[in-house]
Amino acid sequence: MKIALPSRQNLIDDHFGHCEHYTIFTIDDNKEIIAQEKLAAPAGCGCKSNIAQTLSELGVEIMLAGNMGEGAVNVLKNAGIDVLRGCSGDVKETTLKWLDGSLVDSGDSCHEHECHS
Repeated sequence: MKIALPSRQNLIDDHFGHCEHYTIFTIDDNKEIIAQEKLAAPAGCGCKSNIAQTLSELGVEIMLAGNMGEGAVNVLKNAGIDVLRGCSGDVKETTLKWLDGSLVDSGDSCHEHECHS
């Protein structure tokens, strides 16, 4: 399984659509991180790019994010990627918390987003 996190300086970027890159962790059957890679974010607004399809093609199944508008959530879900919002902090620590079951979706959504106005 692969998990992606919108990132900036090894922290979850508060805004999915404007992150620096995506940190992608590969998880084995024992729920352990076995690989880490970075994928540069597309220029401009991520929710209007093909990033969801790109992540899906790389095998990403889960997106752990901070804020994200409903449009972006729907685009990711349509690409087969589940979304968990309300995450913050170090990308690896957040992934480990998700793996141990201690994270739940906050439902935090961007309502005022320049890409959707």
